[in-house]
Amino acid sequence: MTTRDDSSPARRDPWELPDVSDLTIGVLGGTGDQGRGLAYRLARAGQKVIIGSRAAERARAAAEEIGHGVEGADNAECARRSDVVIVAVPWEGHARTLSALTAELAGKLVVDCVNPLGFDKRGAYPIVPEEGSAAEQAAALLPDSRVTAAFHHLSAVLLQNPELEKIDTDVMVLGEDREDCATVQAIAQLIPGMRGVFAGRLRNAHQVEALVANLIAVNRRYRAHAGIRLTDI
Repeated sequence: MTTRDDSSPARRDPWELPDVSDLTIGVLGGTGDQGRGLAYRLARAGQKVIIGSRAAERARAAAEEIGHGVEGADNAECARRSDVVIVAVPWEGHARTLSALTAELAGKLVVDCVNPLGFDKRGAYPIVPEEGSAAEQAAALLPDSRVTAAFHHLSAVLLQNPELEKIDTDVMVLGEDREDCATVQAIAQLIPGMRGVFAGRLRNAHQVEALVANLIAVNRRYRAHAGIRLTDI
């Protein structure tokens, strides 16, 4: 018969997440559809949000359109002023954008939601970066940042729809530090209907990013905006 070692720490409730209400969230690529949608939803939930773009004027114009107190700035200022930075830039500019912001992102919690995809006549297909995934590329380019991966499977159409009060979907969160992942899970759960779920280390990010190609096929076939919902948790 085995007995419990009472000297070992009790396992923490995985749904016990930190208070993130005082964090400023930056969104690099905040003028694109995904970035705008995330900025809108988080600001609508009461969070302080700054969107970044290569051109500050473009970011400020987009921020004014989004409303809810969202601010716009160039990418460097956005990174400097934010506690948590979501990377929502196109895959083609991913490495270039992050390489230019290594100093501004040092010490920051970075959330990569970029999906490396290609498109041809047969539809969308995943690209495998040399590092293994977009998130792992971010970690390699930002050695002084704490990189996580999340928000890959969200429909930009649903995120930007002001008539939707809730978006019923799960957000898979990956990272090397469990506390950082818990913070990102809590940020996801600021949006009504969303649930942040820990889904492993960054080495498992590729299949999460690649799944977007399958969702694109689902959405085209069924004329939907499908997301992911995990069962039995």
